[in-house]
Amino acid sequence: MAVQCYDCFILFDSNRFNRDPGGVAASIQKTIEDHGGEILVSRLWEERKLAYPINGHNKGTYWITYFNMDGSQLTAFNRACKLDENIMRFLVTKVDPRLVDTLVAHTLGQSTHADEESAEEEPAEASS
Repeated sequence: MAVQCYDCFILFDSNRFNRDPGGVAASIQKTIEDHGGEILVSRLWEERKLAYPINGHNKGTYWITYFNMDGSQLTAFNRACKLDENIMRFLVTKVDPRLVDTLVAHTLGQSTHADEESAEEEPAEASS
């Protein structure tokens, strides 16, 4: 299979993440790289109260990662995520190639060329 861009939303155990944020974040990066993936962007999204308890936990830390990976490695990557003790839940989805640059820029907090164009096109208010 060809290399495809994926996004992965991860729900970490907040207790483990707060004790070792660097180590927990590095574990997902290592898992992706071990399966031949290349990380485009990876960052903390937020920590929040869960809608319902998961394994006795009421809070979780959300993490978002965009990465390129050969599709044939995705099953092994999913299995590794299921076995990772730091991960309570995760969701991997394929990203449309036309959206990759925009999503990565948005995750990094940067404006894209399309955002700049739409800001220029907004009409100025007429003064009375």
